[in-house]
Amino acid sequence: MLEELEIRDLGPIHHARIAPARGMTAITGETGAGKSMLLSAIRLISGGPAQSRRVGPGAQEAWAQGVFAVAEDNPAVIQAKDAGVDAAADEGELYLSRTVPVAGRSRSVLSGHTVPRSVLQHVSEHLVTIHGQADQLRIASAARQREVLDAYAGDDALLEAYGKAWNELKAMDDRLDALEHQQADVRQRADYLRESIERINQVDPQPGEDEDLKAKRSRIENAASIQQGVNGAIAALDASQLDSDGDSNGATDLVRHAAQSLRAIRVDGDDTYEKLAQRLDSIEADLSDVVFTLSRQTDDDDDEGDLDAINTRIHDLGELTRRWGPGLVDVIAWRDKAAFEVEDLDASPEKLEQLRADRDHLAAKALDAARELSAARVKAAGELGERVTAELAELAMGGSRLEVRVVPRVTESGPDAGDGAGASAGADVAQVLDAHGMDDIMFAFTPFPGSEPLPMGSSASGGELSRLMLALELTIAERRGEAADMTFIFDEVDAGVGGKAAAELGRRLAKLARSSQVLVVTHLAQVASWAQEQYVVSKGPTAPDTPDEPGAAGVTTTVTRVDGEDRVREIARMLSGSESGTSLDHARELLAASVE
Repeated sequence: MLEELEIRDLGPIHHARIAPARGMTAITGETGAGKSMLLSAIRLISGGPAQSRRVGPGAQEAWAQGVFAVAEDNPAVIQAKDAGVDAAADEGELYLSRTVPVAGRSRSVLSGHTVPRSVLQHVSEHLVTIHGQADQLRIASAARQREVLDAYAGDDALLEAYGKAWNELKAMDDRLDALEHQQADVRQRADYLRESIERINQVDPQPGEDEDLKAKRSRIENAASIQQGVNGAIAALDASQLDSDGDSNGATDLVRHAAQSLRAIRVDGDDTYEKLAQRLDSIEADLSDVVFTLSRQTDDDDDEGDLDAINTRIHDLGELTRRWGPGLVDVIAWRDKAAFEVEDLDASPEKLEQLRADRDHLAAKALDAARELSAARVKAAGELGERVTAELAELAMGGSRLEVRVVPRVTESGPDAGDGAGASAGADVAQVLDAHGMDDIMFAFTPFPGSEPLPMGSSASGGELSRLMLALELTIAERRGEAADMTFIFDEVDAGVGGKAAAELGRRLAKLARSSQVLVVTHLAQVASWAQEQYVVSKGPTAPDTPDEPGAAGVTTTVTRVDGEDRVREIARMLSGSESGTSLDHARELLAASVE
């Protein structure tokens, strides 16, 4: 939901800030006052094109920012995090801003992080939808029409199942294509891999083996000094370990004797000497453990092995790490990966036959998933067309009709025949399926009785298309049955509408606002009266220059929130162009009636 929109120096608007209602907000004002600048600001923060000519007179840059309230699981937050904006949801809010200088490139900022313009586009797709004359071309694309139909059908599980089957089929197609078109360099690659694997297997390296061998070699090369030092230490600690006939006392014996001497002291009520003796017992135990460890060291040194054999092994392992390293773990991982690659490169007739059979199975599986998805789309298409047509009748477009066509790309003799299994399905399925299924989707619009249904986008005026989009959004919102974290903006939706139909249009916009936030730019009082908030865009002379804020003389546009009697006067102006007693009374009646 859009919590706040702020603008500086965009066109004639020097500064404006609006805080739209959670439900419906109306933007009104005289023709030419600058209401379009608000839409321009939203398009800017949505990643739209930046035009330096939109910078206000005398300013160096234009700036716009939208603050959106979002849930942590909103796809917009996920898109922001994917773009590297870690603090994407700052206390449940996203900040989208855009700066457009008089000269140079625009700057896009997402929650304090400078990002490419495309990031704003991807994020804003989940936050705001604009239905205006310049924005309706999107619905003319087959891709957008397919998305709308799937959103109404609620076929996410079927889409996911088909997407998985399609990806498996494409991966197998790519694998088969590589195997069936092997060239000489591919065969050379297979030979190289086989020879390399054989060489590594001959050496049979073990993780960390080279480091262990280098440590062992170092001990052998320094065996004399190690032995001398160890023997000297043992002699000082316990000479009996080296010479059973030795009568000299080592440190262990001396500590033991010291403990015994302390225990010989007897003083009633004083255990000081006993505690000291216990500490010496602990020291003796530590010394004995050191002597034992050193004695084992001399035994291990006798078993170090042949130095030449160790050097040869280190050399062999070094050859492996130089070619496939940097470490033995990397060598082993490379060998294991190479073994899988060799399997794919060895395109034996038997292997190819097995892979083709696997591919046919995957093709049949994808085709079955596509048929289930297509059936759900066909069912939803008929219902969507009927409900939108009923909504159009309520929007002063009686006789208009929307037909949602789902055309499967199959023939009686193609993959649709039989049970879809076997070589025929496997061979033909590539011409039937794409990443989105097996259907061509088209929204055909009939603007008046007797006319031919034409592709949506080429058969309706701007106002008709805006109302058609409103009918679509209303229908999807009813199907969804819960609040959506989306802001809808409608421009020109009231073109060619008046009287009772205008009031009904306002009521339908208010109905959509129950589940989503709605902003509508309108010149009809019957539409504006249904809004919870109303902002008036007005044009007037620029204030005279001041020392604190110099500016060029001319015209500026202000955006003001109106309520109470101010709103009554604005509704009266929209009704009759005056604020007479009669028009004011009529305005109050209209506001009172525009409540469900």
